[in-house]
Amino acid sequence: MGRPLPCIDDAVRTFIEAQPVFFVATAPLSADGHVNVSPKGLASLRVLAPDRVAYVDYVGSGAETIAHLRENGRIVLMFCAFDGPPQIVRLHGRGRVVRPDDDEFGPIAALWPEGPSPRAAIVVDVTRVSRSCGFGVPLADFRGPRTQLVDWAERKGPDGLREYQRARNARSLDGLPAIDWIEPPD
Repeated sequence: MGRPLPCIDDAVRTFIEAQPVFFVATAPLSADGHVNVSPKGLASLRVLAPDRVAYVDYVGSGAETIAHLRENGRIVLMFCAFDGPPQIVRLHGRGRVVRPDDDEFGPIAALWPEGPSPRAAIVVDVTRVSRSCGFGVPLADFRGPRTQLVDWAERKGPDGLREYQRARNARSLDGLPAIDWIEPPD
């Protein structure tokens, strides 16, 4: 699965930070559980060190990644070149959820001054970096970020986002605990 690299060096960092989208894959421990792959955009990833990255996690229709990380920590991030020379970079590692009430959250969230309020940050301690050819990845033109997530979050407002998370993000598809830091309704 690709050529291993010793760390996120300057070339890898430049490549992954230039990609407008990346993919996050996680899975529960149960053999019957649902594997999850989520696309991420909105310039939501930062390289923190040669062996650590973080991305901001916005409120979404599910919370599979959070549930899986809480259960077992396994994660892989994949970056594909959709223009220029073909290339794929994968970052395998151990991920953890940094909740809004954690001391570490403020400094991490400050790395993303724009955009909707995040529900959490995901920090990944990278244990394997690999590069592969990407010959099968199609060329695609990036026309810009979508505005729907930001618009939706603004329409919901803080109270609406909390209620949405209580109703739809408390458990994974397989019933694993996900978002539990939202205060219960009055």
